[in-house]
Amino acid sequence: MQTAAVGTLKVGTASWTDKTLLESGWYPSDATSAEDRLKFYAEQFPLVEVDSTYYTPPSERNSEAWAARTPEGFTFNIKAFSLLTQHPTRVSALYKELRPETEKKSVYLKDLDDKAVDEVWARFLSALNPLADAGKLGVILLQFPPWFTARSSNRDYILQCKERVEPWRIAVEFRHKSWFEDEKNTDRTLDFLRSYGLPFVCVDMPQGHTSSIPPVVAATSDLAVVRFHGHSDKWTSKDIYERFGYEYSEPELREWAPKLEGLAEKAETVHVLMNNCYRNYAQVNARQLADMLPDA
Repeated sequence: MQTAAVGTLKVGTASWTDKTLLESGWYPSDATSAEDRLKFYAEQFPLVEVDSTYYTPPSERNSEAWAARTPEGFTFNIKAFSLLTQHPTRVSALYKELRPETEKKSVYLKDLDDKAVDEVWARFLSALNPLADAGKLGVILLQFPPWFTARSSNRDYILQCKERVEPWRIAVEFRHKSWFEDEKNTDRTLDFLRSYGLPFVCVDMPQGHTSSIPPVVAATSDLAVVRFHGHSDKWTSKDIYERFGYEYSEPELREWAPKLEGLAEKAETVHVLMNNCYRNYAQVNARQLADMLPDA
């Protein structure tokens, strides 16, 4: 499967607990508990992305359970809590002792003092220790918001995140076109990530929006990450199922297979994640794509 010239390709999805997935019939009828479902998922794929941690910080108890229910070599990528990537965050999602006194339902990172921010980071990372101890922690995915533009202060913030997470790793996904607006900006963005050994998250997503990033396929470290968001014509919808409810065709996936194999020649490990999480779309497409990749 793996050769000296080709890195390890791991294919998975960005969810295993979505309610529409449970309704789709993808899981066998006897997989009735959370433990059963994760064990079944881990028999199908070697990688998963935890997106729930974007909405609510992870707990050590969950990390322990995830580690115990999956085989050796399985990998969990963890999406960073929304506050830490400068997204609006529900006050009710914050740790109780750290909630600011406000009547607002949502706050931003700038609304918390430095001590509280430090504590959020510390608790978020501490909860992941069981996964790291089991050798199953992949990367902390930093998906930045559409207003996180290509400027020096934001590059500095990325480096601050890198330092906070060390010795673990972050992977960086942008959502503003300025990072790749032209060849010069593209080179500058990739060179920045490469100079600090930061994995770039390649994306396949709808184009023509301010948040659209072109499908640049590049490795900026020994680990590369690719996320497939689909091509829904309702990308701006507030309904996540309308945004991500897109099932890739086999020809679309076949176009990507050689690109991913080429990426594996430049990086030691490539994480490929289907984020078109509606019903069983992601799982079906992940299996199709994995079958097209001889080294996956």
